Amino acid sequence: MTSAPTTPSTARPRRSRLRRYLPLGIAAWLVLEIWLLTQVAGAAGGLTVFLVLVAGVVAGSVVIKRAGRRALRNLNEALQRGGSPARGGGNGLTMLGGLLLIIPGLISDAAGLLLLLPPVQKAVSRYAENALERGLRLAAPGSLGDAFQQVRMHRPDGKVVPGEVIRQAGPEPEEQWPPLTR
Repeated sequence: MTSAPTTPSTARPRRSRLRRYLPLGIAAWLVLEIWLLTQVAGAAGGLTVFLVLVAGVVAGSVVIKRAGRRALRNLNEALQRGGSPARGGGNGLTMLGGLLLIIPGLISDAAGLLLLLPPVQKAVSRYAENALERGLRLAAPGSLGDAFQQVRMHRPDGKVVPGEVIRQAGPEPEEQWPPLTR
């Protein structure tokens, strides 16, 4: 009796460290937030904690609204100039700081307030850019990161449109179009 060779398809692919530890990290963060809120509520009172959480939601909403308006204004000015928006405005990190302020908890509020400081924003953006560059350099051929690497190599100034047609000098054949009747 002959049969096709079986492949070891029952072996599960190896999970990345992020997928393995992210749920554990979120759970630990939530437990720490709840524990800290109960400690502060025991020391300062429940009404004080409630007011701090409401103030965080209001402040986060204001921060996100202002950062969104600033981003929209920058985009509008850039479109009127005919260029692209200025890079490094920090609107994304400002919005992330506002979102962290909205999330209930004292640790997330502290992280959100830290992200609103310009030196912290510069350090975080520099770290994120370096991590992205490192990830793109280490990307395997044929992966999505490799596609971004290829695009980046072919578009160094960001102004070249992919698929640009360059016509060579020479006689052009006369084009005949079908009639536009239905």
